[in-house]
Amino acid sequence: MFYEQGFFYLQNMELNKEYWDSRYSEGDIGWDIGYVSTPLKEYIDQISDKSLKIFIPGGGSSYEAEYLAENGFTDITVLDISNEVVSKLKNKFTALPQVNIIQGDFFKHEGKYDLVLEQTFFCAFNPSLRNKYYPKMKQLLSPKGKIVGVMFGIEFDKQGPPFGGSEKEYRELMEGYFTPKTLELCYNSIPKRQGNELFIILQRLD
Repeated sequence: MFYEQGFFYLQNMELNKEYWDSRYSEGDIGWDIGYVSTPLKEYIDQISDKSLKIFIPGGGSSYEAEYLAENGFTDITVLDISNEVVSKLKNKFTALPQVNIIQGDFFKHEGKYDLVLEQTFFCAFNPSLRNKYYPKMKQLLSPKGKIVGVMFGIEFDKQGPPFGGSEKEYRELMEGYFTPKTLELCYNSIPKRQGNELFIILQRLD
Protein backbone atom coordinates (compact mmCIF):
# COMPACT_ATOMS: atom_id res chain seq x y z
CA MET A 1 0.00 0.00 0.00
CA PHE A 2 2.82 2.39 0.82
CA TYR A 3 4.49 1.83 -2.54
CA GLU A 4 1.16 2.27 -4.32
CA GLN A 5 0.56 5.52 -2.46
CA GLY A 6 4.05 6.72 -3.33
CA PHE A 7 3.61 5.87 -6.98
CA PHE A 8 0.28 7.76 -7.00
CA TYR A 9 2.00 10.83 -5.55
CA LEU A 10 4.79 10.72 -8.08
CA GLN A 11 2.45 10.24 -11.02
CA ASN A 12 0.20 13.11 -10.06
CA MET A 13 2.50 15.50 -8.22
CA GLU A 14 5.85 14.73 -9.82
CA LEU A 15 8.56 14.86 -7.12
CA ASN A 16 6.48 14.99 -3.98
CA LYS A 17 8.21 16.11 -0.78
CA GLU A 18 5.52 14.64 1.48
CA TYR A 19 6.16 11.21 0.01
CA TRP A 20 9.93 11.42 0.57
CA ASP A 21 9.44 12.95 4.03
CA SER A 22 7.40 9.88 4.93
CA ARG A 23 9.99 7.47 3.58
CA TYR A 24 12.79 9.06 5.60
CA SER A 25 10.82 9.70 8.80
CA GLU A 26 9.68 6.05 8.83
CA GLY A 27 13.17 4.77 8.03
CA ASP A 28 11.93 3.19 4.81
CA ILE A 29 15.23 3.74 3.00
CA GLY A 30 16.39 0.30 1.96
CA TRP A 31 18.66 1.78 -0.71
CA ASP A 32 20.82 3.49 1.96
CA ILE A 33 23.99 1.42 2.39
CA GLY A 34 25.44 3.64 5.13
CA TYR A 35 28.53 4.87 3.28
CA VAL A 36 29.67 6.32 -0.05
CA SER A 37 29.29 3.62 -2.72
CA THR A 38 32.49 2.12 -4.11
CA PRO A 39 32.06 3.31 -7.72
CA LEU A 40 31.66 6.94 -6.65
CA LYS A 41 34.38 6.75 -3.99
CA GLU A 42 36.92 5.43 -6.47
CA TYR A 43 35.99 8.09 -9.02
CA ILE A 44 36.25 10.85 -6.42
CA ASP A 45 39.67 9.54 -5.35
CA GLN A 46 41.17 10.27 -8.77
CA ILE A 47 39.87 13.88 -9.09
CA SER A 48 42.79 16.29 -8.70
CA ASP A 49 40.93 19.62 -8.95
CA LYS A 50 39.37 20.14 -5.51
CA SER A 51 37.79 23.47 -6.57
CA LEU A 52 35.27 21.90 -8.97
CA LYS A 53 31.69 23.04 -8.42
CA ILE A 54 29.99 19.74 -7.60
CA PHE A 55 26.25 19.11 -7.53
CA ILE A 56 24.53 16.12 -5.89
CA PRO A 57 20.78 15.92 -6.68
CA GLY A 58 18.54 13.79 -4.49
CA GLY A 59 21.15 13.95 -1.76
CA GLY A 60 19.53 11.61 0.76
CA SER A 61 22.05 10.83 3.50
CA SER A 62 24.79 12.51 1.41
CA TYR A 63 27.68 10.17 2.14
CA GLU A 64 29.18 11.42 -1.12
CA ALA A 65 29.13 15.04 0.08
CA GLU A 66 30.66 14.02 3.39
CA TYR A 67 33.44 12.12 1.63
CA LEU A 68 34.12 15.05 -0.71
CA ALA A 69 34.38 17.50 2.19
CA GLU A 70 36.67 15.18 4.13
CA ASN A 71 38.95 14.99 1.09
CA GLY A 72 39.42 18.70 0.52
CA PHE A 73 36.73 19.62 -2.00
CA THR A 74 35.58 23.18 -1.49
CA ASP A 75 32.33 23.72 -3.43
CA ILE A 76 29.64 21.08 -2.93
CA THR A 77 25.90 21.62 -3.39
CA VAL A 78 23.36 19.04 -2.25
CA LEU A 79 19.72 19.25 -3.32
CA ASP A 80 16.83 17.25 -1.91
CA ILE A 81 13.08 17.76 -2.14
CA SER A 82 12.42 16.40 1.36
CA ASN A 83 12.24 18.83 4.29
CA GLU A 84 13.04 15.89 6.57
CA VAL A 85 16.25 15.13 4.68
CA VAL A 86 17.33 18.76 4.37
CA SER A 87 16.84 19.41 8.09
CA LYS A 88 19.02 16.41 8.97
CA LEU A 89 21.68 17.36 6.45
CA LYS A 90 21.91 20.94 7.67
CA ASN A 91 22.58 19.64 11.17
CA LYS A 92 25.05 17.09 9.86
CA PHE A 93 27.08 19.63 7.87
CA THR A 94 26.92 22.57 10.28
CA ALA A 95 30.69 22.58 10.68
CA LEU A 96 31.36 22.11 6.95
CA PRO A 97 30.53 25.39 5.14
CA GLN A 98 31.84 23.99 1.87
CA VAL A 99 28.69 21.87 1.72
CA ASN A 100 25.63 23.88 0.70
CA ILE A 101 22.29 22.16 1.44
CA ILE A 102 19.22 23.22 -0.57
CA GLN A 103 15.61 22.09 -0.33
CA GLY A 104 13.85 22.08 -3.69
CA ASP A 105 12.66 20.35 -6.83
CA PHE A 106 15.50 19.33 -9.15
CA PHE A 107 13.54 20.34 -12.24
CA LYS A 108 13.15 23.88 -10.89
CA HIS A 109 16.68 24.26 -9.56
CA GLU A 110 18.96 26.95 -10.97
CA GLY A 111 22.74 26.87 -10.84
CA LYS A 112 25.87 26.12 -12.84
CA TYR A 113 28.20 23.24 -12.00
CA ASP A 114 31.28 21.46 -13.32
CA LEU A 115 30.34 17.99 -12.15
CA VAL A 116 27.12 16.21 -11.18
CA LEU A 117 27.39 13.08 -9.05
CA GLU A 118 24.54 10.72 -9.87
CA GLN A 119 23.77 8.02 -7.29
CA THR A 120 20.64 6.46 -8.86
CA PHE A 121 18.78 9.78 -8.49
CA PHE A 122 17.49 9.27 -12.04
CA CYS A 123 15.80 6.07 -10.85
CA ALA A 124 14.04 7.77 -7.91
CA PHE A 125 11.46 9.82 -9.80
CA ASN A 126 8.61 8.71 -12.02
CA PRO A 127 9.73 7.47 -15.46
CA SER A 128 7.27 9.91 -17.05
CA LEU A 129 9.77 12.66 -16.12
CA ARG A 130 12.80 11.00 -17.66
CA ASN A 131 12.66 12.99 -20.89
CA LYS A 132 13.21 16.14 -18.80
CA TYR A 133 16.30 14.86 -16.98
CA TYR A 134 19.02 15.31 -19.60
CA PRO A 135 17.87 18.74 -20.85
CA LYS A 136 17.82 19.95 -17.24
CA MET A 137 21.24 18.47 -16.52
CA LYS A 138 22.67 20.16 -19.61
CA GLN A 139 21.24 23.47 -18.39
CA LEU A 140 22.87 23.01 -14.97
CA LEU A 141 26.31 22.04 -16.25
CA SER A 142 29.03 24.39 -17.46
CA PRO A 143 30.61 23.79 -20.88
CA LYS A 144 32.61 20.54 -20.71
CA GLY A 145 30.68 19.61 -17.56
CA LYS A 146 30.04 15.95 -16.75
CA ILE A 147 27.54 13.66 -15.08
CA VAL A 148 29.34 10.83 -13.29
CA GLY A 149 27.88 8.04 -11.24
CA VAL A 150 25.61 5.04 -11.12
CA MET A 151 22.27 4.10 -12.67
CA PHE A 152 20.37 0.85 -12.40
CA GLY A 153 20.76 -1.44 -15.39
CA ILE A 154 17.88 -3.71 -14.49
CA GLU A 155 14.08 -3.69 -14.50
CA PHE A 156 12.54 -4.40 -11.08
CA ASP A 157 9.71 -6.84 -10.41
CA LYS A 158 7.70 -4.38 -8.33
CA GLN A 159 6.75 -0.79 -9.00
CA GLY A 160 9.17 1.79 -7.67
CA PRO A 161 10.66 3.97 -6.58
CA PRO A 162 13.35 3.06 -7.27
CA PHE A 163 12.49 2.48 -10.92
CA GLY A 164 14.71 0.35 -13.12
CA GLY A 165 16.01 1.06 -16.57
CA SER A 166 18.29 -0.05 -19.38
CA GLU A 167 21.39 1.13 -21.20
CA LYS A 168 19.38 1.39 -24.42
CA GLU A 169 16.81 3.70 -22.82
CA TYR A 170 19.50 5.92 -21.26
CA ARG A 171 21.36 6.27 -24.55
CA GLU A 172 18.19 7.25 -26.40
CA LEU A 173 17.18 9.84 -23.79
CA MET A 174 20.59 11.55 -23.66
CA GLU A 175 20.94 11.91 -27.43
CA GLY A 176 21.59 15.53 -28.37
CA TYR A 177 22.42 16.53 -24.78
CA PHE A 178 25.29 14.29 -23.65
CA THR A 179 27.77 11.90 -25.15
CA PRO A 180 28.68 8.81 -23.11
CA LYS A 181 32.39 8.53 -22.39
CA THR A 182 31.59 5.55 -20.19
CA LEU A 183 28.31 3.64 -19.99
CA GLU A 184 28.96 0.10 -18.90
CA LEU A 185 28.37 -2.49 -16.20
CA CYS A 186 29.97 -1.50 -12.90
CA TYR A 187 32.95 -3.70 -12.08
CA ASN A 188 33.16 -2.41 -8.49
CA SER A 189 29.55 -2.43 -7.27
CA ILE A 190 28.97 -3.52 -3.69
CA PRO A 191 28.18 -7.28 -3.52
CA LYS A 192 24.38 -7.00 -3.29
CA ARG A 193 24.28 -4.76 -6.38
CA GLN A 194 26.70 -6.72 -8.54
CA GLY A 195 25.41 -7.00 -12.09
CA ASN A 196 22.62 -4.46 -11.51
CA GLU A 197 24.45 -1.14 -11.90
CA LEU A 198 25.81 0.83 -14.82
CA PHE A 199 28.65 3.29 -14.34
CA ILE A 200 28.32 6.49 -16.35
CA ILE A 201 30.60 9.34 -17.40
CA LEU A 202 28.52 11.62 -19.62
CA GLN A 203 30.05 14.66 -21.32
CA ARG A 204 27.84 17.69 -21.93
CA LEU A 205 27.38 18.50 -25.61
CA ASP A 206 27.85 22.17 -26.53
